[in-house]
Amino acid sequence: MKTNRYLLSSTLVAALGSFLFGFDTAVISGTTEALRQVFQLSSGQLGFTVASALVGTILGSLLAGKPAELLGRKRTLTLLALFYFVSSLGCGLAWNWISLLAFRFMGGIAIGVASVVSPMYIAEIAPPASRGRLVAVSQFNTVLGILVAYFTNYVIASIFAGPEAAGALVAWRWMFGILAAPSVVFFFLVLRIPESPRWLVKQHRPTEALDVLRRLGNADSEQLIREISESLREETVRTHEPFYVAKYRKPILLAIMVATFNQLSGINALIYYTADIFRMAGAERASALLQSVIIGVACLVATALAMGVIDRFGRKKLLLTGAAGMAFCLAITAFAFYQRSGGRVVLASLIGYIGFFAFSQGSVIWVFLSEIFPNRVRARGQALGSFVHWLWCAVVSWTFPIIAEQSGGHAFLFFSLMMILQLAMVAKLLPETKGVSLEQIQRTLGIE
Repeated sequence: MKTNRYLLSSTLVAALGSFLFGFDTAVISGTTEALRQVFQLSSGQLGFTVASALVGTILGSLLAGKPAELLGRKRTLTLLALFYFVSSLGCGLAWNWISLLAFRFMGGIAIGVASVVSPMYIAEIAPPASRGRLVAVSQFNTVLGILVAYFTNYVIASIFAGPEAAGALVAWRWMFGILAAPSVVFFFLVLRIPESPRWLVKQHRPTEALDVLRRLGNADSEQLIREISESLREETVRTHEPFYVAKYRKPILLAIMVATFNQLSGINALIYYTADIFRMAGAERASALLQSVIIGVACLVATALAMGVIDRFGRKKLLLTGAAGMAFCLAITAFAFYQRSGGRVVLASLIGYIGFFAFSQGSVIWVFLSEIFPNRVRARGQALGSFVHWLWCAVVSWTFPIIAEQSGGHAFLFFSLMMILQLAMVAKLLPETKGVSLEQIQRTLGIE
């Protein structure tokens, strides 16, 4: 199916929010050693510094539904750009540890909101036949942001190479502060995209929604407006549609399941502590940063492959394939740490792991969460899924260095076992949502 140019450009702009999300998430991995030196942090304080953004992320994902519903998807994205800009400059100019924590927390709020609103906006402007591929653009940009963060960390560290303490005084500030530039670009580009037609219908502005749908290239815009209006019914005039009720039980439980296993795969332990993991395996500092870039490239390539097949193979098959592959690669990683096999085995197994993750649940999670909730509670449903995702991320990221201090093998063996459990649960419980309109998915899940 040929994608309308206006639809594609709007998708790419919204997905830039996910690029900033990915960059801001991963950039901390290159600064941990420097932050320990500059602010004289203990291991506990360093762990809290990494987790400070996650606390903001949890709050942001939990509250994202409010501005998305009250202000609209578009204006919420513009606020995200401002948050990213202030956070990145603040971290780069931080005058003490407390100020760094405050600005990291602010950036975490932006990450949490972006993880909800960017894919939700894309899902609401995309036609069913290409929705999975277009929402996956959001995940692709997240992975691209991670790769660029790893790469800029490596380049900046190389520029300021020299005595560790002297380089740390400058390099980490540039690693954080460089995000301000794309934040400004994102702000001005968002001003040029349309508002979500589904949000416009909820605001009783069907004429504007119809115009947007036509510009986006929908073949039967009038029929789609009728479907959206029917799915909203009287709830479009109610301000407090109940969410935690029996009719939404199935999508709520599915969202919790997918979001939980996404993090129990250990993905963000790898994202936040990439360089540290390779140093644990015996790599030097510069080599560890370069190996982080290799991991980022593998993730990006696998995500691109997933975008090409997600609407053909479906969400469920990708999750099953990924769970099996990750379980195997994580088991090899655990074995390598137990046997002290060296950095090459760890690098090879983690490349395989990150490839399977990006090909499967890395690309599926935000697509699936944006699909399974009906229009009238989609913002709250996606916020719930994102909240669960980031809550587990905080737990895993905070506990990983404690467990890994005893043995890296323990942590990776646990992640492998979780992927075996996911394989069984996805096979038994997960429905397929490919190629089905958002309104039809609602009916399939038994939501009247």
